[in-house]
Amino acid sequence: MFTPILSELANFMLAPHAESEIVSHMTKHDPDLSLLFHALADPTRRSILSHLGKQPARVTDLAGPTGLRLPTVMRHLSVLEEAALISTSKDGRIRTCAIVPEALEPVRSWLDEQKAVWEARLDRLDAIVMKAMKEQEP
Repeated sequence: MFTPILSELANFMLAPHAESEIVSHMTKHDPDLSLLFHALADPTRRSILSHLGKQPARVTDLAGPTGLRLPTVMRHLSVLEEAALISTSKDGRIRTCAIVPEALEPVRSWLDEQKAVWEARLDRLDAIVMKAMKEQEP
């Protein structure tokens, strides 16, 4: 009774060509995507980005709420700058940071692609389950 459904489910889960698709998808992505995710992985850096999302700020103003020493904040800022998420400018001894919102576009595109893939998978799984339920009805 369940053999055809189990077979469909196994094919759905195993997808013989999935490995090659993973590799081909990986080659399409910007190598800077890893830098972006690394920069976004830290809660302090995300907090700094949130602060800069409201307005540009001086480094000392960014350091205050973190409770971290200035050299530590500067390392966080260098990671954000390396990922091109922020830009900095210097006027005398004052360094000001500003967010670069368009730098998040590769992350958004990658997440949108992943969302579409998983929604399609869940739709296929839902179809298999619904078919199995209908076949069980008396």
